[in-house]
Amino acid sequence: MRTAVNVAVQKYYGKRLKSSGDLQTGAASCGSSCRPAPRSVTEALSEVHPEVTKRFFGCGLPFPAKLEGCRVLDLGSGSGRDCYAFSKLVGPNGHVTGIDMTQELVITARQYVQYHQDKFGYKEPNVTFVQGYMENLNEAGIQSDSMDVVISNCVICLCADKRAVLQQAYNVLKEGGELYFSDMFASKIIPDHMKQDAVLWGDGRLSVLARSNLIGPQHGFQLSTPHLSEPHCALHFVGDISYASGTYRLFKLPRSPAMSNATVTYKGTLAEFPDQLDFDSSHCFKKDVAVQVNGEMAAVLQSSRFSSDFKIQMLDKQDYDINIVLSSQYCHLNPFLLADKLGSSVKQCSKTSK
Repeated sequence: MRTAVNVAVQKYYGKRLKSSGDLQTGAASCGSSCRPAPRSVTEALSEVHPEVTKRFFGCGLPFPAKLEGCRVLDLGSGSGRDCYAFSKLVGPNGHVTGIDMTQELVITARQYVQYHQDKFGYKEPNVTFVQGYMENLNEAGIQSDSMDVVISNCVICLCADKRAVLQQAYNVLKEGGELYFSDMFASKIIPDHMKQDAVLWGDGRLSVLARSNLIGPQHGFQLSTPHLSEPHCALHFVGDISYASGTYRLFKLPRSPAMSNATVTYKGTLAEFPDQLDFDSSHCFKKDVAVQVNGEMAAVLQSSRFSSDFKIQMLDKQDYDINIVLSSQYCHLNPFLLADKLGSSVKQCSKTSK
């Protein structure tokens, strides 16, 4: 399972980097969200031990709403910053599992389990860290159909076999479960002459996701069409290659979903979103305002943990054609287009010498 890419990344993050300030391109830490995080998220992050936060190398804030009581898996959990924040958000009845292939980071993360258990006032710890590969979660002891939410923060881009990661995430999710991740995307294929640079591999610049990684393959295993939650920033790096980081959400659909249009009405039942729920870049639900959605979004809302937060009235019209979805302009998918639309910050990023 260990590949040359794995070895390069393990060496970079396990041996070379001691803090986020050691990243040599500034790429992975460039994300700045277009809208502020909910108070519960900022409070949870503020309570994470400083030594854990010091070795955080993510590029976004992949914290979806309504997590209390959930079983969460963090792909590429690193030093555990996001896991410990999720530990507070899921509460004592939820559980968080972090998986990372780099032994040094797993050891660091495990050192602070008791600290955060005491900090949050839990009788039992609700976080577990395992060493393993996200391309083979069962081998690491993570069971199929066991997770409510799978998250990742700028790590899928470090894997050579991204389809395998998506397949594994699908396998371990329960029906209606969610894959919610932040990552980096390139506007074009990376040229061969850049692929020998270990620093660029480590900072995620050579194995970034192309949008084609998300546009088609996931439909072979019943993950919903990905929707961009929000872009973080657009970057210009080398020549005419642009990079952007963004957060996406996909759901594990029922095996035979009823793909009919529906009228849905948000009830305003999520405490931090009493008046309006911005579900993704394409769907904004105001309290008590009926909105018509296509068959796939209706299936997502019906089968996911958000089902009790919506009144859903199915319509007779069938409206789901994957060919139509794939031939669209991908406004829901393209972080560059959305960054331009929302006026996200554009930063110049260059390799530094250290």
